[in-house]
Parts: sequence; C-alpha cells; structure tokens
Amino acid sequence: MHTVLAATATLLAGAFALSTLERYLARGRRHELMWTISLCMFALGSLALWAGAAIGWSEWTFKSFYLFGAILNVPFLALGTVYLLAGQRRGDIAAATVSLLAAFAAGIVVATPIIGSIQSDVLPQGSDVFGPGPRIAAGVGSGVAALVIIGGAVWSAVQLLLGRRRSAAAPVTAIPAGRLAAANLLIAGGTLVLSAGGLLNSVVDEMNAFAISLVVGIAVIFAGFLLTTVSTPSVQPAPEVVRGSLEPGPILAGADPSVREPSREQA
Repeated sequence: MHTVLAATATLLAGAFALSTLERYLARGRRHELMWTISLCMFALGSLALWAGAAIGWSEWTFKSFYLFGAILNVPFLALGTVYLLAGQRRGDIAAATVSLLAAFAAGIVVATPIIGSIQSDVLPQGSDVFGPGPRIAAGVGSGVAALVIIGGAVWSAVQLLLGRRRSAAAPVTAIPAGRLAAANLLIAGGTLVLSAGGLLNSVVDEMNAFAISLVVGIAVIFAGFLLTTVSTPSVQPAPEVVRGSLEPGPILAGADPSVREPSREQA
C-alpha cells in the first residue's frame, strides 16, 4: 500500500509543479517560482519515499526523504506567501535568508552520522537515527513556514469574503469571491495535513502515515489551485483596493500583493 501511496504523491506533486511552472514561465512572477521550487522538493521527497518503500530504506534514501520531505519544502512554499503579502523587496530578503538556511540545513543532514540501525522495510523516525541538528531544522523550518502559509491563506480568505479581493493593478477574473475563499481554506487545510503527518503514526505504521499525509495534503492544495483556474479572465473595473489582499492564482488564491511588484525592466 505504501508504495502505491508514495507513487501517487510523487505524480501529484510533479503535476502540480508543472502547473505552477507553466504560470511562472507565462508571467514571470517570483511567488510562482518559489511554489514551483517547493513542489519540486515535494516531488523529490515523495520519490525518496517511493524508492525506500519499493527497494528498501538506506542511509541516503532516508536522508533524501528527510531533507526534501521534512525540512526544505514547506519553507520555500511559504516564500510564495511572503512575496504576495510583503512585496518583492521583502520577499527577496526572505528568499536569500531561507536559501542560506536551507543550504546550512542540507549540510547538517548530509554530514550527520546515523546513530541507529535502519531496517530496509521500515521508514525510520528521525529521533531514532538522527541527533538533534536535523530534527531541530525540520521542526523549526516546517513549523514556522506552516504558520506563515496558514495565516496568510486564512487572512486572504477573510478579505475575499469581505469583498476586498484584488489590488488596483491586478486583472480581475470571473471567479466568485466565495470560490476564491474556499480555495484559500483548502490551501490552509492541505498545509495542516502536510505538517501534521507524523501524528498519524499513532494510528497506522510510519511509512503509510507519511505517504497518506503527502497524498492528501498535496491533493487538497492542488484542489485549491484548480478552483482558481479559469480559461479566460474578464476585464472589469478593479474593486476596492486593500493593501496586501490577494487575487487569484495557484496558492493563497494566487494573488499578487497590492504592493505592486516592479516590472521586469525595473527588476
């Protein structure tokens, strides 16, 4: 079962990454680049889980899974939220900081020796095979980043329901505000599932628990993305401007901040 779940999570994350990459290539917006990077990491983490489930766990399949699936993916997903809510300048600062910390965390995971034995047919827990370094990186990185994503998604949903959904410079689409708010709530719910996957260990075995959390979390966030997809946007007068409110797009109802990003020529 866990092999099928891991394969499903890998394919879902890969399809989602291609969707956000298509939008980034079409529009060149940095939040979409951050989401694409994050979803590629989700796919790599799921692929490592798939490999471990199919051919057996080893030091490097587990380290790959832990690095991409437990440490790096959620912080880069949260960078998209920062770009949307705080603007490009603050987003660039946050991206540089997260990238440095990600490189440091990767070095810790690669250099940290395995302190316990790894059974080839059982997904290890970090506390059984790692010292404090990788576990602290996973807890802090995923926990703080999840708060950023969930807080931003809920705040955006509230703004949408209040009728304050777009910036003056943003194109207006035909998507109803209620649908966009539902997309934001799906994104927040999916992030909660991804962050809380370890809690399933008390109900099912570890390998199935992580696989289930990856499949369900990615599927729920992807559903939020699909709710914001329309074939052709309609051009209408822009509604009331609210600083930092969000507009349609893949994550957080895919908005640009009302803090307008510079054009490519200015960047």
